[in-house]
Amino acid sequence: MAGAQIVGWAHSKFGKSEAASTRELMAEVINPALEHAGITAKDVDGIFVGVFNNGFSKQDFQGALVAMAADGFDHVPAVRMENACATGSAALYTALDFIAAGRGKIALVVGAEKMTALPTKETGDILLSASYREEEADVEGGFAGLFGRIASHYFQRYGDRSEELAMIAAKNHANGMKNPYAHMQKDFGFDFCNTVSDKNPYVAAPLRRTDCSLVSDGAAALVIASPEVAAGMKRAVAFKAHNHVNDILAMSRRDPIAFEGARMAWQKSLAEAGVSLDDLSFVETHDCFTIAELIEYEAMGLAEPGKGYRVIREGITRKDGRLPVNPSGGLKSKGHPIGATGVSMHVMAAMQLCGEAGDMQLPKATMAGVFNMGGAAVANYVSILERTK
Repeated sequence: MAGAQIVGWAHSKFGKSEAASTRELMAEVINPALEHAGITAKDVDGIFVGVFNNGFSKQDFQGALVAMAADGFDHVPAVRMENACATGSAALYTALDFIAAGRGKIALVVGAEKMTALPTKETGDILLSASYREEEADVEGGFAGLFGRIASHYFQRYGDRSEELAMIAAKNHANGMKNPYAHMQKDFGFDFCNTVSDKNPYVAAPLRRTDCSLVSDGAAALVIASPEVAAGMKRAVAFKAHNHVNDILAMSRRDPIAFEGARMAWQKSLAEAGVSLDDLSFVETHDCFTIAELIEYEAMGLAEPGKGYRVIREGITRKDGRLPVNPSGGLKSKGHPIGATGVSMHVMAAMQLCGEAGDMQLPKATMAGVFNMGGAAVANYVSILERTK
């Protein structure tokens, strides 16, 4: 049975926002998303919100904030989902299930996060809650420290790949120059990204500042509809496949550089869609840190374990390469407001598929892969998207 389809979206500028709360951030995208889909609030049967929060704000009950942010939703069922950095995809997949179950025809998905209001140390501690605190709370540098450990393990096993990480950072920053929603619209170039300096120090060795995604505020929204409703809409993007695979939370209980859950999610989605990587026009992947993108090349099947460096060196994932990865600039350039990220990634993919990506637009965009993960490859979501109208 055909599943729900994306029929509209909206995206705020990511960065340090003057919006005081997630409610105000949501208000920036809700009505624009409805307008883009050609519907009104009265057409929405369910609301699905992705906000991590966990201490960023004392105000919680985030699902109820949509009705506070926009008119017309007073009595529409609303629920909030949380799954670490994959919170936005968790909200989206729950909405897909809602429509598949026949409980509604149209759903609104909103992802948002307000992160920049707190001091850096507090922000880092909040984000560390996406790790297994019993064993990992003492890691210096917070979540960057965790991925610094992952990078160190990878380098010990396969060799120092700092240059390739710098290539990934430079690629994504160059792509982000074309993204009007990106937090950091600056092309740093390979030499800067590859050099440790006062402006690019180690954050959690061997990761430098340019290897780490940005702490950002922002929101994104999607309107999804049942196939029969989507058939009457201006545009429609279908999920040829969507799969969620978890891995164990504690890194001590798994190979932290295998990204096995990510690998399984990719294998399941490609098989379900009946396609291979060669059929994809591009991928939006979760580059919270450059080492994550490198290992994700291997998890998605572009290279064998330890050989991901060849992918970036050969230019395969450049915008003009065989399989562009993160033409939006990725989390590295676009920013990473936790609850908004998964929704944002699907918005970026839908924009490309519908030819609405502006200066980011690829010459060929017929099928997309999206990979969003929560924690250190713990909650792994892979969507295969294709435009149907």
